[in-house]
Amino acid sequence: MRLLALITAAAIGITAAQPAEASRPREKEQDRAWRGTREGHIMPLRAIEAMVVPHMRGADYLGPEFDGDRYRLKFMKQGRVMWVDVDARSGRIIGKAGF
Repeated sequence: MRLLALITAAAIGITAAQPAEASRPREKEQDRAWRGTREGHIMPLRAIEAMVVPHMRGADYLGPEFDGDRYRLKFMKQGRVMWVDVDARSGRIIGKAGF
């Protein structure tokens, strides 16, 4: 019984630690985007969204990803996931997927 309690406690501890670890890449992504915008190397996300989202009529905007030199905007329309890749420096659309 005691061994089962220890295993359960360990499993809960590992599970509880995962969300914090999973959020670390997102924090780094946000930090890079903020720093790049502040330094004038990339466009603000809101400016990118203002250019792209209105052209995606009928699609739900699910959110962005940032990888250092591009934003990847995720949309859903009629059960299909669609991605629009945008150059973070120029705001130019550089790719689409799922259309």
